[in-house]
Amino acid sequence: MIGIGTSWGGLAALTKLLGALPADFRIPIVVVQHRSKDSERLLVQLLQDVTDLGVCEIEDKDPLTCATVHVAPANYHVLIENGYASLTVEEPVRFSRPSIDVMFTSIADTYRAAAIGVVLTGANEDGAQGLAHIVTRGGRALVQDPKTAEIPIMPQAAIRRVPTAEVLSLGAIAQRLIELALEQAKIPAGRDA
Repeated sequence: MIGIGTSWGGLAALTKLLGALPADFRIPIVVVQHRSKDSERLLVQLLQDVTDLGVCEIEDKDPLTCATVHVAPANYHVLIENGYASLTVEEPVRFSRPSIDVMFTSIADTYRAAAIGVVLTGANEDGAQGLAHIVTRGGRALVQDPKTAEIPIMPQAAIRRVPTAEVLSLGAIAQRLIELALEQAKIPAGRDA
């Protein structure tokens, strides 16, 4: 399971990253993009225009499917459970709902070593704590190189919190996700990583 978190500058970063993934990408992707609570579903349409993957906005209890980008709706936290996503309206975390930390923490607790967290451009520290939780559960951490981020605060916070994270350009993150998907495909059924 891949979780991607971003904020300010996220549309451009997601466009480049998701546009580089193949249509048959075999790991479900969940995206939390900070946006206003009354935001329209325009983000899904814009992302669908740049990727061959399916793109949908999450509804409560939606199954998480391969070759699909599942986008957190405005004003809901996303919890990832085994094979599906739940929505909650608990209090904002770091002034954000949806919260990247909430999504990353639930991915880590459910998928453990099979969890991959990706932190992209943004103007706050949301995602750093959740990314650290993914790593403590045996998962992988990828962070956009702050030098390539429109706003470097979020990637810098993630690197401070997870110094072992792989720090990569957007193109390199896409390539690394493809490599990790191929590695996952080679793991025998019943293994947790």
